[in-house]
Amino acid sequence: MSVDPGRTVRELHELRALTGDQNGAQRECWTPTWAAARAWLREKIAAVPGVAYELDEAGNAWATLAGASDRAVLIGGHLDSVPNGGWLDGCLNLVAGLEVLRRVAAEAAAGSSPPVTLRLVDWADEEGARFGRSLLGSAAAAGQLDPDAVRDLTDRDGIVLADALAAHGVLVDRMGEARRQLGTAAAYLELHIEQGPVLEGLGLPLGAVLGTVGVERNVIRFTGQAAHAGSTPMAVRRDAFAAAARLGLDVREIAQRHGGVCTVGSCVTRPGIVTAVVGECDITLDQRNLDAGRLAAMLADAQAAAQRFAAEERVEVAWTPTWRIPPIPFDARLVDLCDEAIREVAGGRSHRLPSGPLHDAASVAQAGVPTVMLFVQSLRGLSHNPAEDTREEHLELCVEALDRLAAKTIVWVATGAR
Repeated sequence: MSVDPGRTVRELHELRALTGDQNGAQRECWTPTWAAARAWLREKIAAVPGVAYELDEAGNAWATLAGASDRAVLIGGHLDSVPNGGWLDGCLNLVAGLEVLRRVAAEAAAGSSPPVTLRLVDWADEEGARFGRSLLGSAAAAGQLDPDAVRDLTDRDGIVLADALAAHGVLVDRMGEARRQLGTAAAYLELHIEQGPVLEGLGLPLGAVLGTVGVERNVIRFTGQAAHAGSTPMAVRRDAFAAAARLGLDVREIAQRHGGVCTVGSCVTRPGIVTAVVGECDITLDQRNLDAGRLAAMLADAQAAAQRFAAEERVEVAWTPTWRIPPIPFDARLVDLCDEAIREVAGGRSHRLPSGPLHDAASVAQAGVPTVMLFVQSLRGLSHNPAEDTREEHLELCVEALDRLAAKTIVWVATGAR
């Protein structure tokens, strides 16, 4: 038996037509369009013999093909999108994973049952686009969700998260019960578009993902003295923006020095008028690295640079941490298996790279389940954008690679290596 990658591409186009418009994908979680996408997927799953379907307490949807052992290989993704998003982000893995499920189910129907259980999971609210809490369903299943921290979150229309979830049968206080779903998980596989330009720049269709990067995110406030722009000599100014601007340039050198990335994403000045020297300036700094030691060094270097520039500009500086997550390396053996699968379908060529964005795979890995991701090239590196795209021949190739990876992982789990 073999997979039909062309069917996956056709079904992706079918989903795009069902849940998108001229502005892009509109599958924002907990909305009627997202529910329609789920109904579409459930109908596809229902046609696969021997597969059971269920929703857990966190709203995650599971399709299970029982094997000789209840130890399970999981393939996961998410149907939800950001508003005006791309047609492949998240849903690619579910539609490709469905094709793998079909192949294994067909073999089971022909008398060759899988030695372990195979499960396809559609995680609820990976994007966090509506309420601001990403990885909601996978975090609940991984035991990482605090109900009190999310229940009162509101969307742009003032709708409370707890109410929106209840409309879909999900009770915030019971979401943690979804942890039972990972009780038998022996491995987790996730296919995703790269969402960046690395593979395209290398001329490669596929890559094996080493892990998700750690993130340090801070707001930095420089405080000087507002003064008249016309009457204050340059030599005596205490310009908060000058210190912030110097740091904004320096963090680029810091990122290159440590093999990471640093981004100043916003800058707010006060009083914010053309005739006044800036008395106060707030900038946000996002720093990411796959290596925990290098991430810590990046933060320390940025803090030292901020102090230096503040002193030279005669202003004060204060840091307020807003969010952090450590690097999450994926399972070394699964990364090797992923690399093998890629080389088998892509002419012996592969590349190992980290993931800058977070994915549900990060939640699963933090729960202790051996995890790996497979990336497929993104044209122009674009994602969360209607222009998001991947060549159809690469989409077909990634279906074949995911199927090879799943087959290798099933053997790995069944033989007791894990």
